[in-house]
Amino acid sequence: MKKIIMMALLATLVIGLNACVNSGRQDGVAQLKTGNIAVVPDKNLALRKASLFSESSVKPVKEDFDAPEPGEAKVYERSFENAPPLIPHSLQGLIPITKSHNSCMDCHAPDVAESAGATPIPRTHFIDFRSKKYLGHLAPQRFYCSECHVPQANVKPLVKNTFKPVFKNPSEKYKSDLIDNL
Repeated sequence: MKKIIMMALLATLVIGLNACVNSGRQDGVAQLKTGNIAVVPDKNLALRKASLFSESSVKPVKEDFDAPEPGEAKVYERSFENAPPLIPHSLQGLIPITKSHNSCMDCHAPDVAESAGATPIPRTHFIDFRSKKYLGHLAPQRFYCSECHVPQANVKPLVKNTFKPVFKNPSEKYKSDLIDNL
């Protein structure tokens, strides 16, 4: 008896949903009849202001990566405490980072950073957090810098950002104390 009731409820549900579907289709996706309920069009659901069901009208963001050469760039404040810093200089000739070569180390390795005028790679990048051991060299999990660090681009924000970071120590705007807080 329970099985028959469940089947009847399921059939009613399928018939009810089928009745809601409009016969007209837009971009190959069925639209639901909603009666007096307002529906937000898919074009208003994303920042790109285009249909989520079609890529034909989507244009890439126009960015300006016209950054100075390394050593000549303004160092940007971090977005929040212990955030990965943005790359303030051009990456021309520095990427791709490969398994056998990481150009970032040429200037940002702790033993040369000061003489190169660069931000040194923090101690956290030399620790394997799985084994909790200091390695004495860049940890494999941290080798591909561009996984966390991105170039600063001059782009128009898609939405107004009113976020204001709070730093416990003002010097943390330009360096990390993450290792001291772990």
